[in-house]
Formats: sequence, C-alpha cells, structure tokens
Amino acid sequence: MPVLVASDLDRTLIYSAAALALTMPDARAPRLLCVEVHESRPLSYLTETAAQLLTELGDAAVFVPTTTRTRRQYQRINLPGPAPAYAVCANGGHLLVDGVSDPDWHARVLARLAAECASLDEVRQHLADTADPAWVRKHRVADDLFAYLVVERELLPEDWVKELAVWAENRGWTVSLQGRKIYAVPKPLTKSAAVREIARRTGAELTLAAGDSLLDADLLLAADRGWRPGHGELADSGWTAPAVSTLPERGVLAGERILREFLQAARHA
Repeated sequence: MPVLVASDLDRTLIYSAAALALTMPDARAPRLLCVEVHESRPLSYLTETAAQLLTELGDAAVFVPTTTRTRRQYQRINLPGPAPAYAVCANGGHLLVDGVSDPDWHARVLARLAAECASLDEVRQHLADTADPAWVRKHRVADDLFAYLVVERELLPEDWVKELAVWAENRGWTVSLQGRKIYAVPKPLTKSAAVREIARRTGAELTLAAGDSLLDADLLLAADRGWRPGHGELADSGWTAPAVSTLPERGVLAGERILREFLQAARHA
C-alpha cells in the first residue's frame, strides 16, 4: 500500500528570504535552490539537500503539497522531483488532480460552507469595517473561499487579532496570523478533509504530515504521524499532539529535517 505524505509548503518546506533563519556564519550557510519566482523576482527557497530529499521522496511515497495558497499562487512553485499527481490548494477548497481542480470536490466544499458557517461577504465586510488602514496594506480574497489581510506587523495591535478570533469563532470561522498575513478561514474548509479523500483514492494506509501554522493543526491531527518545525504559529503557542513530533530546527533547515523524517518513515513503512 502506498504511503501518503501531505505537507504544508510555506515556512514548512519552502521559505522566503525573510524566513530562512540563517543564523550560522555566512561561510557555513547551506546552498539554496530557488523554487518560486514572482514578478521576475526570486521568492521562495529550499536547501539543495532538501531538493534532493524531495526528489527521493517523490519516488518513495505519494507526495501531496497541501497549502493555503490559491491555485494560481501554488502554480508559481517549481518543486524538484516528480510532478505531484495530487495537490491541495486554498486550504482544502480545491483538490488538484494532475494540476486541474476536481469539480465534484469543489462543489461538495461549497455546499458544506453554505450550510455550516457565515458567508464570506459578512467576514469581508467585518474586516473592512474594523481593520485600520494605518497597518493594513492589502485586503485579499482567495478563490472566493476565504479572506486575508497583508499587514505591517510592527503596527498591528495584538488585541485586534484576538478580538477578530472571538468574532470569527462565533460565526464558524477561524483566524490565523502567519508572518504579515492574517487569515480568516471557514472552519469546514480544512486540509485534512481533502487529504482523506486523496488517501481514499490512492488506497494509502499510512499518512504522514507536516505544518507550522494553526491552519495545519487539523492536518497534523488527522495523520498517522506528523512533524512541526521549531518556528511558526504552532511552535509559538506550544501546540503539541501525541503523534506529532516537535523539531528544534527553525527556518530553512527545518524544511530539510522534515523531508529527512518523511523519507525515513516512508522507507521504513
């Protein structure tokens, strides 16, 4: 039976320049491979060693990129190794099969959102009414499924995020602060649901997962084994679970360690 490896991307496997956390002397810094270019500028990286590990993982398991990115944002990424047959985008709103969104899955997601939580329009209006232009740089909607703000973190009032989380909780939504982005996501919109569907289709009996943010918690809990890096929203809150290993590495070296763990577990299985 195949092993399914479902991994978050940003700040789990791939890293922006600001998130690399290269704390070692320059001469000892790892060689990096750029895997994303946006508007003619390099944007995301992993180590060359991680690139080799990911290539090997693609041969040892069913590797599924599992991201909150929109389809368009995901398609900017050029990962090494075999092209994944499956990917999860928009936090589970789209299940890609050979790069194409499965329309039946998307329709099921939309029906569940309509039945179980407040509308996107209501959430967008609340964000527009309460977010201060002094620290908000962009208001964005992702694939007509959820909303997020791009903010100046040093100007962001901490209490505002907490108040937004309480407001959203009462309407069936969750809030996640990741770097310069504040996400408001419907609770029924989960990575784990899409990954379970892929496991069903592939016949996988073992699921491995990794992630760093609150939006990855459901994925980690649903997996047979999981890993989280030493940075990110989950690490900052001290989040743990019985089947989830907490790694000490931070930044791009955490991505390399996660891929080693995936590969070892997949080969052992």
